[in-house]
Amino acid sequence: MPEDPKPRRRQARGERRISQLLQAAADVFCANGYTATSTNAIAREAQVSPGTLYQYFPNKEAIAIELGGRLIQQMRETHGQVFTPANMALPLPELIDAVLDPMIEFNCLNPAFLALMHGSEVPGRIAEEHDELHASLLSQVRETIGTRAVPPLGAAELDRVADMAFAVFKGGLALIVAAPEGPVRDAAVAELKKVLFRYLAPIVGETPADAAVTTAPTR
Repeated sequence: MPEDPKPRRRQARGERRISQLLQAAADVFCANGYTATSTNAIAREAQVSPGTLYQYFPNKEAIAIELGGRLIQQMRETHGQVFTPANMALPLPELIDAVLDPMIEFNCLNPAFLALMHGSEVPGRIAEEHDELHASLLSQVRETIGTRAVPPLGAAELDRVADMAFAVFKGGLALIVAAPEGPVRDAAVAELKKVLFRYLAPIVGETPADAAVTTAPTR
């Protein structure tokens, strides 16, 4: 006998509802922060009743864990696409473009990532997964700088340079995500690239006079 299509339709409706609730949660987390967000606020944003929300998630923490898990997985996929051998062989300005542009685009498209990961009282599971992702990204930054440094850096100095470069990126990223889309955001992206290039160029044997940092929009 042919399979009953009703369970599949119900499953598809359920997935659409979950996506609707997660998008609403992302919007509210961005507007209010994790701590100040309530399930009622998420339900209102999704234009459903609180009872409908509770059919899918028992509480705010469960919503945050599901949303955070999906965002972290997407960020891991983005991370895997930028730290490639081909990109690592590029001249420094092009390397900065190749690494930063996808990262900036992801965060601008998903502002809930920063709002949720850096919020207070975020569920421990999300914090742990974020810390793992952070450590992985920092390790890639450290390896990239270490393989290009001229002369080679000692372990302590390499750690310090990688930490500083990563901190500059995170600080600049927060300003970029907060900036309005368009010329203001594009200018912030260009400034971040300029800062990173001028910091890293002497370490890896390039100088500002040798290459121009590209300032193409990340959209």
